[in-house]
Amino acid sequence: MPELPEVETTKQGLIPLLGQQITAVNIRQHRLRQLVPNELHQSVGAQCLSLSRRGKYIILQTSQGNILIHLGMSGSLRLCSPQEEYRKHDHVTLNFDNQLSLRYHDPRRFGLFLWLNTDPLQHALIASLGVEPLATDFTADYLYQKSRNKKLAIKQFIMDSHIVVGVGNIYANEALFASKIHPLTPSNQLQLADYQRLQRHIVDILSAAIIRGGTTLRDFVNSQGEMGYFQQELMVYGKEGQPCIICQKPLQLVRINKRSTIYCSQCQPAFCS
Repeated sequence: MPELPEVETTKQGLIPLLGQQITAVNIRQHRLRQLVPNELHQSVGAQCLSLSRRGKYIILQTSQGNILIHLGMSGSLRLCSPQEEYRKHDHVTLNFDNQLSLRYHDPRRFGLFLWLNTDPLQHALIASLGVEPLATDFTADYLYQKSRNKKLAIKQFIMDSHIVVGVGNIYANEALFASKIHPLTPSNQLQLADYQRLQRHIVDILSAAIIRGGTTLRDFVNSQGEMGYFQQELMVYGKEGQPCIICQKPLQLVRINKRSTIYCSQCQPAFCS
C-alpha cells in the first residue's frame, strides 16, 4: 500500500498541472472503494489551483470544486500524453490543456477518486485525522501525552491515523528498529525520552524516503511511471530471518493487528513490567 512518502512523491510529480485547465474527463470504471461520481464531469473547464496532501489523501483544488484522491492498496497516478493507449486498470483520466493526461491506475480498486463541492478538510474521511508527521506540531511531547491512556502496542499506536497520519507498516517497522523499541511495548509504558527518539526517527525516515521517491515493493510508481528507491535502504522490513545489520542475530517476525512486524529481539528487547 502506498504510504505517506509514496503519496507525497506522487503529489510533487503533479506540479505540471498547476494553472492548467481540465478539458475532458473519462471514467472507464466507476467501481472503486466508493463509486467515482458522474459529478466529476463538473470539473471540465476548471483550472487547477493547488495541490496538497492530507495523510494519504491528495487534494486537487480547482476553480470549480475539489478532487479527492486516495491510492488505496495498489493505486498510482501518472502523467502521460492524451494519445497514450489505455492500460488495463486505468480507471479515470483527466485531460489538461497543456497536452497532459492524469490517469488513475488501480488493479485492486481500493482507492478513491471523488468530486467535492465542499471543503475537503471537513470531509468525513479527513476531518478526524491526526497530526502530520512532518509538521511542527508532531512532537515527542505530543506522542507522550497522547499515549498516557493508551495500552496499544507502540506499533499500533504510531499507525493509528487518528493520532498521526501516514506512518504505515513499512515505516513503522523501520522507525521502531532505529529507535530500539520493541514493537509490542505498551505505548503508555514508554517514557518521554523514548518518544523523543521515536519522533526523531519517524521524521528522518519519512523525509529520507520522500527524497528517494518512496518504496516500491510491488505496485508503486510515481507520476512519471518510475519506481521509488527507498527499499534499498530498508533495515528490517521484509527481512525476516536475515541477520540484523547491528548484532547479526536473525530478525524475528510477529503479527500485530494482522500486520507483519519485523524486529530484532536483541536490539529491540521486550518490555518487562
